[in-house]
Amino acid sequence: MSKALTVKALENIKPSSSRREIPDGLVTGLYLVVQPSGAMSWAVRYRFQGSPKKHTLGAYPGIKLPDARALASKALVAVAEGRNPAQDKQDAKRAARDAVNDDIETIVDSFVERYARPHTKPGTAEQTERLLRKEVIPGWKGRRVGSITRRDVIEVLDRIVDRGAPVTANRVLAAVRRMFRWALERGIIDASPTDGVRAPSAEKARDRVLSDGELHRVWIASDAIGWPFGPFVKLLVLTGQRREEVAAMRWPELDLDAATWTIPAERSKNGQAHVVPLAPAAVAILRKIPIVIHEAKPSPFVFTTNGTSHISGYSRAKAALDAAILARLKKEAADAGADPDKVELAPWRFHDLRRTMASGMARLGIPLHVVEKLLNHISGSFGGIVGVYQRHDFADEKRHAAEAWANHVGELVGGK
Repeated sequence: MSKALTVKALENIKPSSSRREIPDGLVTGLYLVVQPSGAMSWAVRYRFQGSPKKHTLGAYPGIKLPDARALASKALVAVAEGRNPAQDKQDAKRAARDAVNDDIETIVDSFVERYARPHTKPGTAEQTERLLRKEVIPGWKGRRVGSITRRDVIEVLDRIVDRGAPVTANRVLAAVRRMFRWALERGIIDASPTDGVRAPSAEKARDRVLSDGELHRVWIASDAIGWPFGPFVKLLVLTGQRREEVAAMRWPELDLDAATWTIPAERSKNGQAHVVPLAPAAVAILRKIPIVIHEAKPSPFVFTTNGTSHISGYSRAKAALDAAILARLKKEAADAGADPDKVELAPWRFHDLRRTMASGMARLGIPLHVVEKLLNHISGSFGGIVGVYQRHDFADEKRHAAEAWANHVGELVGGK
């Protein structure tokens, strides 16, 4: 006969390489289940209508020994009365779940409020919400989240791919997968319909780097498109910082006398404050930018047209920039006696300017670790344990690199 479990005996139990069930000699059918991971829980075994059953009571040490015995005794009394306690537990969970409004619109609202906004960066949360509301809700409107199947998920992704946006389909899958996992963790659904669904398209890391000639044309075209995107593009070129970080630049972040720009942690992609040294050319551009007045107060935003928010509309700005570049290319072709109608502009993105700066600084002999510090990368040379112990801020090295790059750009554009 098994010995009655004691508090001291429970405290001395160690996990082994296999799962174990340790019976309690006092309450028949009560077991402590010990997993190889060290997790422990209480369960009671019994027979119901001639078949063996198992009813999980809860985790130890959350449930103490006396409480486990009381719960096991209650379950055995239910069996004696002709009820199945394991089924009763499932019925209670199902009733609680059904009492919750679990249509897809409500679940998206709850997921955004309870998970995306508190646990991800503002930009990520905003993108997640936008994708779910634009790409997911319209097709599943009014449906209970538990009725969504793997086939439904694939159909949404296929529609996005068919309209020529395979990368967006990948992002939608990531957002939906996280939402269903969240719903699964909260007991709203019993299984995720995204299990086994692969990303619709393979994404290849971009390696586009603008040539010196292309960079020269981008700079000249920036003059052509004027305020506010002209100076914005030039600062992308000179600082190498991310598009959103430059667009949302605020005057209080700048110290033009010290020639520094401090990007706060809440606006930095990696969540760490970043001091950007400003080359003289960058400072000169910033000193010419007008401060926008809104409701008799200066706007905190450097790049703003309304004073209340930073610039957006990057696609239109990029189109205007490309048009200016293409017009110059056509003129150069005509002046050289070539057919201007055959001139084409090689595709590029604003983010390619950041990669172009990194590549250009390497050509100038700037060490990789300094380039990474200037671009605020925490992987690569500063990943893992190196990032923990390497606290040197490389301020002087970063400034030298920024000025060397700015001098190189100045030479490309004829000293401008």
